[in-house]
Amino acid sequence: MPKNRKRNTAHRGGSGSGGGGSGAAAAATAATAGSQQRNVQPFSDEDASIETMSHCSGYSDPSSFAEDGPEVLDEEGNQEDLEYKLKGLIDLTLDKSAKTRQAALEGIKSALASKMLCEFILERRMTLTDSVERCLKKGKSEEQRAAAALASVLCVQLGPGIESEEVLKALGPVLRKIICDGAASVQARQTCATCFGVCCFVATEDITELYSALECLEGVFSKAYVADKDSGPGTALHVGALLAWTFLLTICPVSEVKSKLEVHFRKLPGLLSSDDVNVRIAAGESLALLFELARGLESDFLYEDMESLTQMLRALATDGNKHRAKVDKRKQRSVFRDILRAVEERDFPAETVKFGPERMYIDCWVKKHTYDMFKEVLGSGMQYHLQSNEFLRNVFELGPPVMLDAAALKTMKISRFERHLYNSAAFKARTKARSKCRDKRADVGEFF
Repeated sequence: MPKNRKRNTAHRGGSGSGGGGSGAAAAATAATAGSQQRNVQPFSDEDASIETMSHCSGYSDPSSFAEDGPEVLDEEGNQEDLEYKLKGLIDLTLDKSAKTRQAALEGIKSALASKMLCEFILERRMTLTDSVERCLKKGKSEEQRAAAALASVLCVQLGPGIESEEVLKALGPVLRKIICDGAASVQARQTCATCFGVCCFVATEDITELYSALECLEGVFSKAYVADKDSGPGTALHVGALLAWTFLLTICPVSEVKSKLEVHFRKLPGLLSSDDVNVRIAAGESLALLFELARGLESDFLYEDMESLTQMLRALATDGNKHRAKVDKRKQRSVFRDILRAVEERDFPAETVKFGPERMYIDCWVKKHTYDMFKEVLGSGMQYHLQSNEFLRNVFELGPPVMLDAAALKTMKISRFERHLYNSAAFKARTKARSKCRDKRADVGEFF
């Protein structure tokens, strides 16, 4: 699956513009005056005072992006208001309150996941990068997670090129340090591993840097090979590192892929017997992807211990152990049925992703894993970026963005009431189907 490495200048352009009236000017003056009156002391552990918090909420509410979503931004917020709000959030990343800094980082990330703002970002790239770096170095677990997430979305917005390379050059060493820091929280290390993988996928041009990133992630998840099948908090880190490593392997040269396949084809099956369901699933999906890569290199590829591996996969696909939670068993069986088909029959259950008037068909494990990784960092903004982000459209071979006028966009939107009616009807249909199924089982029981 090709990945366009050229910087497309047309991709940078911001969309829409709006004129701010005298009210906006007055608000800006008031906010400036308020900011001059208080002395900002970045990164002290003291909580913000009531006055500081009220000032923050009046200047720019960090959580509003997550609540409003992309629809509200499109309909209610013009470009000028949005940029004014983002400037306020960038300033708040220097606040003395850790909670305020974290909320500001999350607000910026939500905005960048919901709207293409390349021009705005390019003008403030260094400021944003410095803020993220400072929060990664000085912040605690949740703040580090928010900063890492913002770093990955920042790279996705910028796409391949000098700008994203500079971001990775500044933030990459800090992310690596957190990933390998045994004293840091497992949650922060897992998020940093995922976001580091996404940043490297987007911005790494130097092949030696790519190999170095693979080695870093490999060193983390390889510890699971010698772990005693434990299901402690460290397993989440192993899962994040393994999935990020597999993600980067999809863009490696053939020689590197072959060398990694030889090593990990022997070791990955051992993780299928882990006590943690997420480790088992991550190992199974990684194996399916490695089989796909190996067969892409050699059509007649044969795995040495195929019979033993398929027995393990079949057992997981039909797992009925009573000591495991029902939800875990249901999730595991569903995933491993697909993995078994991929390994035995070279088959993949195709999926369809709808976004706007377009559809994307996911027809292989590489494409599925790539989609899952970008969705992990973009969240609900994934569909918007599939429509508008030229870099993502190049990754998934979707062609140039489809231009739609306002009338066409309005006809495609479904109101909240219509969505509620549709969900209610679907729920009733599922309930009716379940009732019929139960009645049939009851009749069979009475018969016997």
